[in-house]
Amino acid sequence: MSEGSNSEEKIQPVAEAKEVKKTPNDKMTEHRERMIRTGVACFMGIATGVISYLVIGDPTTPAGEPRSILGLLLLLAGIVFQKHVFMALRIDYSKLGGKDWFYQSFMAFAFWFISWTILLTL
Repeated sequence: MSEGSNSEEKIQPVAEAKEVKKTPNDKMTEHRERMIRTGVACFMGIATGVISYLVIGDPTTPAGEPRSILGLLLLLAGIVFQKHVFMALRIDYSKLGGKDWFYQSFMAFAFWFISWTILLTL
């Protein structure tokens, strides 16, 4: 056999994954879970923003003080605490991938930042 015959072998097409048809009830259940997860992220962001305002209080805290990083630590605690809220609400969080957790974290961050900023301007 020549070397050219190896490269001429037929390449088998990859079998396409069969999509499972979802019933309207399955779609509605998945949508409800996504809405609840988004609501939890928003609530945790607002809660950590309010707690950050109440705990730190003075917005002119110098950068060298230990309290200056406390707002970010509260945000991180709120993001981690979402997993426990999902367990309490009986939402299967094991299905969530990296993109989903990034979305949860971003939503919590956005609402934390907005709520804390609004409270600091009052």
